[in-house]
Amino acid sequence: MMKKRYLNAIFTNHAINRLYNRKITQGDAWYTFQHPDGSLPGKTPGSKKFFKNYGQQRIEVVAKQNEKGEWIILSCWSKLMGDGRSIFTQEKSTLARIFKKGLNKLIRKKGKFF
Repeated sequence: MMKKRYLNAIFTNHAINRLYNRKITQGDAWYTFQHPDGSLPGKTPGSKKFFKNYGQQRIEVVAKQNEKGEWIILSCWSKLMGDGRSIFTQEKSTLARIFKKGLNKLIRKKGKFF
């Protein structure tokens, strides 16, 4: 069972529900928050998004300090990072397209490869 207070952080009910639904342990979320690979400003004013990569998986935690200076974990999720393919489109060179087109015509004309 997940706790509202976990070590030096307070988890909102929303964050606990997200952890449960997304099968992320409270320990993994806390570790990401305490030892992130990086952080960015969050969408909620005053919040920060902490992230940590675990192989191809990234866990992201959004947290904010309250008026007492305590860290409140607002939400958490994980996502897969990359699929081994380039994120840039790779167009074939004009020469390669011409060669492939010519080779396909030759194969169709002869009915077989040479």
